[in-house]
Amino acid sequence: MSDPGARPLRILLLNWQDRENPEAGGAELHLHEVYGRLADRGHEVRAVVGGWPGAPRFARLDGIEVERVGGRYSYAARARSAAVRTVRNFAPDLVVEDINKIPLYSPLWVGVPVVALVPHLFGATAFAEARFPVAAAVWAAERAIPRVYRRCPFQAISESTALDLTKRGLLARDITVIPPGMDHDTYRPGTPRDRAEEPTLLYVGRLKRYKGLDILFDVLPRLRERIPGVRLVIVGRGSDEARLRRLAARYSPGKPGKDVRLLGYVSEEEKVGWLRRAWAVVYPSPKEGWGMTNVEAAACGTPVVASDSQGLRESVDEGRSGLLARHGDVESWTQALLRVLGDPATRDRLGKGGIAHAARFSWSRAADETEAHLYHTIDNPDEDR
Repeated sequence: MSDPGARPLRILLLNWQDRENPEAGGAELHLHEVYGRLADRGHEVRAVVGGWPGAPRFARLDGIEVERVGGRYSYAARARSAAVRTVRNFAPDLVVEDINKIPLYSPLWVGVPVVALVPHLFGATAFAEARFPVAAAVWAAERAIPRVYRRCPFQAISESTALDLTKRGLLARDITVIPPGMDHDTYRPGTPRDRAEEPTLLYVGRLKRYKGLDILFDVLPRLRERIPGVRLVIVGRGSDEARLRRLAARYSPGKPGKDVRLLGYVSEEEKVGWLRRAWAVVYPSPKEGWGMTNVEAAACGTPVVASDSQGLRESVDEGRSGLLARHGDVESWTQALLRVLGDPATRDRLGKGGIAHAARFSWSRAADETEAHLYHTIDNPDEDR
């Protein structure tokens, strides 16, 4: 605990996944990095999350006692009874619901104070990822958030997410912005020899249709007219992987893996190696809560080119750690990438600026601010919301 005189808290986390889940992403990393640190400080932290085929029912991760119930599509139905049972036995001071995918509406049934943690909301982007019935269900479920959680304090991971919440009817005074941190021991610059000899673009993240990776296949032929040998490396896994592999095969007939490589899942060490090897990291998503890869790349001294969209424009310091291109605009993306790939001085300037940009973010700071917000919530239960 940052205040030696403060009593430890009992905290119950609700999230669709934990960091060991094969579908885990940035939201799960964020949750474990922050609340694992709070557990290390003496707070008692438990979590009710979704499982996957073959997953152990119980686990202890980062000092957090984890119970897994249901699966990807049954968690929402199973979480309520498991959480109510945990509340009865554990008597938490508060529940932190990570509203990641479909909200659980925990203020209606959990019986203790709720803090709503919001990485980002899908909104209309759900229709770019899922079939209409599923996307419509996600969209409708999010529409109820201002009414169901109107008396809850919120934590948002970016100003963009906070603005999205206020546009939906929540009050700005109820929203505290706490940006994610990063692991500076892992993500740091390499040596000049680590950089690839050929111009290399790198995407790292989940392979989902809504991430907007298709534009990269439209941009590559244009880049190669000016900069021969440009290649794209895609790291990650997800439901869109098979389609992207077919797209890459059509793009590189007769020479699969030369112009576009899909590596699938890689270890953390390999990921860092690729971040240091790339000439630029690309992130063409229409909407994110933050864009953790952008800051990790910056910490490695690698420029970023990302869509000028919600969340990403905060994880990229425009003109300093990278460049922002109009989302979905092939010409804007082409020109931004030509600036980075075609000019060593620009790459060097953005690489150095990125290191300074990334230095602003740490998981310890994120844990400090989260802890302070939780204590404020407990100590001020009657604030007018």
